[in-house]
Amino acid sequence: HVQLVESGGGLVQPGGSLRLSCAASAHISGSVCMGYFRQAPGKEREGVAAVLTDGTTYYRDSVKGRFTISQDKAKNTVYLQMNSLKPEDTAVYYCAVVTAFCSDAVSCSGSACYSKAAGWGQGTQVTVS
Repeated sequence: HVQLVESGGGLVQPGGSLRLSCAASAHISGSVCMGYFRQAPGKEREGVAAVLTDGTTYYRDSVKGRFTISQDKAKNTVYLQMNSLKPEDTAVYYCAVVTAFCSDAVSCSGSACYSKAAGWGQGTQVTVS
């Protein structure tokens, strides 16, 4: 049973940057899609970005050009570099193993996100203000 632990959140001014990390407790074998999701106060959880084992990446339209997801297989870690942050990016960010098509994960909202991923981490708070 692999555990995922997110880190790197914090308080940043609009236009600033943060890098989130998602560390897996063990290597996840095979072709795997890892995803970042977020949930703002009073809003539904939504997909943000995802990366396949082969390096293919997917992004929600609202973060394209600002966020970059990457992976370090040697460290069993996935990163989310977030630039040009906006107040609307404020949310708790979670990583998870995507169990559906990688491309579908970044467009999910609400309960659909829960059915498309597993092994959710505890989340890390990102506040843009």
